[in-house]
Amino acid sequence: MERSPVRSLTVLGAGAWGTGIACQIAAQQPVVLWARDPQQAQRMQRDRENARYLPDVALPPDLLAESDLDAALRHAAGANGLLLLAVPVSALRQTAQAVRTFNADRPAAARVQQLLWLCKGFEQGTGLLPHAVLDAVFAGVDDAPACGALSGPSFAVEVARGLPVALTLASCTAALQRAGVDALHHGAMRIYATADVIGVEVGGAVKNVLAIATGVSDGMGLGHNARAALVTRGLAELSRLGVALGGQAETFMGLSGLGDLVLTATGDLSRNRRVGLALAQGRKLDQIVAELGHVAEGVHTAHTALALARAHGVAMPITEAVGRLLSGELTAQQALDGLLRRQPRDE
Repeated sequence: MERSPVRSLTVLGAGAWGTGIACQIAAQQPVVLWARDPQQAQRMQRDRENARYLPDVALPPDLLAESDLDAALRHAAGANGLLLLAVPVSALRQTAQAVRTFNADRPAAARVQQLLWLCKGFEQGTGLLPHAVLDAVFAGVDDAPACGALSGPSFAVEVARGLPVALTLASCTAALQRAGVDALHHGAMRIYATADVIGVEVGGAVKNVLAIATGVSDGMGLGHNARAALVTRGLAELSRLGVALGGQAETFMGLSGLGDLVLTATGDLSRNRRVGLALAQGRKLDQIVAELGHVAEGVHTAHTALALARAHGVAMPITEAVGRLLSGELTAQQALDGLLRRQPRDE
C-alpha cells in the first residue's frame, strides 16, 4: 500500500531521546512532542527548554509540547501522519495499547496508520523484542498500523543540537520505509532503510550490555587494547545471538550494530558506559542507577540476553560476566579474571 508524504508528525515521550529527535525534526517541519506530565509540557512550552532531560538546549519554534494524548495522536493520524514512540521498553506495551484504543472505532482516515519505535532492549518479564510487543498489542486488529524501528548511534543532546547523525529505519513494510525516510532524512540526519527488524533490535539492545563491560574495563584502567578487544569480541557475541534470533549477519556491521556499539561503549555521554565505570570503583548498582536519573537499559538487558543465548546455544562470555557482576555474584576483578582464564579458540 502506497503512503502519502508525511506532513504531520508526533513524538510520544519527552525524555532525552524523544526531545532530541523532536528538536532535529522541528528544524525542518512542525512536530508535536507529547509529555505524560502536564506540568512538564507546560514548562517546556513556556520556557522553550526541557530542563529535566536536556537542559540548555533551546526548543525550536516549530516544536509544540503537548500533554493531551488524544490531541497528540490526532496530529499523527491519517495517511500523511507518522507517530514516533520514544518511550522506554518498559512503557512500550502500555503506549502501544493507548494507540490501539485511540484507533478503535475510528474510520481509517482518522487512525494512526504509521508508527516507529525508538526504544532499545527487551521487555522485562516476557523477554520480547519491541516488534513482538507491538505484534501482541495489535493482534487481531484489522488494518493495524504499519510499524518499524528507528535505531542507531545517537546521543540525544547531539541530535537536539542539530549535529550530524545517521540512523537505520527497519520495517517489513516497504511503504513505511519510504515514508519514514522521506520524513526524517534531511539536514544533518541521514536515514538508511532495511527490512531486518530483528537484527536492528538485537544490535540496539545488546550493545548496552557490552558498553557496561567496556566501562568496567576503562574504570579499572585496563587500557585501549582491552577496550578494543571487548568491542570486537562483544560484536561477535552480539552477532551470534542476533543471527540465532533471526537477524541478518550483515546488519551487525552497520549503524545499528557496530556503529551503535562503538558509540555506546566509548562515548562519555553513554549511560551504560557510566554504569560500568562506577561498578569498577566498587559502587553499588542501586546507587549508580538512582544517580543516573535516566534509564540504563543494559542493566535489565544483560540477564534477558544471556537467557536467550543459553536457550539458543550461543556463547556470550562477556555478557555472562556483566550479568554476574550486575547481580552481585562477582566483583569487577573476578569478572575480569574469569574472562582472562578462558581457553583459546579460533576467531
